[in-house]
Amino acid sequence: MPNTTRILVTALIVTSLGSNLAAQAARAASAAPAMPTIVLVHGAFADGSSWSKVIPILQRDGYTVIAVQNPLTSLAADVETTKRVIDAQTGSVVLVGHSYGGAVITEAAAGSSNVKALVYIAAFAPEVDEPIGAFGERYPTQLGTGFRPDKAGFLYIDPARFHELFAADVPVAETRVAAATQKPIIGSVFGASVEHAAWKTIPSWYLVSQDDKAINPELERFYAKRMGAKTTEIKSSHVPFLSHPAVVARLIEQAAK
Repeated sequence: MPNTTRILVTALIVTSLGSNLAAQAARAASAAPAMPTIVLVHGAFADGSSWSKVIPILQRDGYTVIAVQNPLTSLAADVETTKRVIDAQTGSVVLVGHSYGGAVITEAAAGSSNVKALVYIAAFAPEVDEPIGAFGERYPTQLGTGFRPDKAGFLYIDPARFHELFAADVPVAETRVAAATQKPIIGSVFGASVEHAAWKTIPSWYLVSQDDKAINPELERFYAKRMGAKTTEIKSSHVPFLSHPAVVARLIEQAAK
């Protein structure tokens, strides 16, 4: 076979193989389910930026991530804000709530067809008509001793005790910034209750923080058991997404898959 012909045949074979491989890759991509969007819901005394250590890990692994910015002015307002974010997504959603944010996702996910999983990070997980603060006496914590309400009834944590009560396993320099930028929550919210409990119909995951001084770890275990959640425990303060972001991201990805 002349060299010119041999080169032409080789080129045709390579082109054909390349086309077949490209077609196979396209078919595989179209067959693979789309990755869900991760929607993160912060708790009291924080805002969406509190997830800043978890977000890059999830993004690196290919997830679209949105951190809700809730006003913390009422449970109804926070649920409405969170629902608006959920409804704006075109595909499936994994909804993650920290602390008070757990109560928000419990209501906000109800009736949604695109929320495929709920993830509770050291969070409240109330039952229908059960006040968020219903178990404060049965499962006491030290957090209330550090509350500093303003004249409008919004609660702050005493900056001098923020590290001790909220984030004891986070560097002091970091917690000083968190204390200075904390977002207050209306105190009456802990008497509010949800009208729906989405964890009854949506698969749920729960991360218990064993050294939590904001929500009693025994209460966290109670919530997780009542929900039938897939439960993980970690030796952490109330903010494992700051002290152990890789663990939190891994749990979210387990729920996503």
